[in-house]
Amino acid sequence: MRLRRNGRPRDPGPEHRAAKHAMLASMKPTTIDAFHAALPPEDRVICDRLRAIIDGALPDAQSKIWHAHPVWFLSGNPIVGYGRLKSGPRLLFWSGQSFETAGLVPSGRFKAAEIRYGSAAAIKADRLEAWLDEARRIQWDYKNIVKRKGQLLRLV
Repeated sequence: MRLRRNGRPRDPGPEHRAAKHAMLASMKPTTIDAFHAALPPEDRVICDRLRAIIDGALPDAQSKIWHAHPVWFLSGNPIVGYGRLKSGPRLLFWSGQSFETAGLVPSGRFKAAEIRYGSAAAIKADRLEAWLDEARRIQWDYKNIVKRKGQLLRLV
């Protein structure tokens, strides 16, 4: 291996970068079941409960792993998803800042809002179902945000 003047190794080249990228991509879960299986037990319980409530409230939504996290879509538009942070699972509603039901915290510079859970007991099913109902009724067009150069339009 060739070294730079400062003693650090030189960039190993595009072949090495491509192989490393392929290896990392193969380690990421490709299904929601695989995502859950990779979670610590306490987080798996929380995510299993979230998934059951979301699937029940949005039976017509398409669910898949998107950007390494479980996400539910209506007509190709992301509605709700969750992921694991160091502090525990985070539930994110893409249009959550427009919801009337209290309890979500703004996230990012668009219309998303989130809530974080430390235990499955902290999940209030009635509140989550109210947010999911609002998520169906209040949608911003994230599907076409790139085409519109970062501008969001209200769909419903």
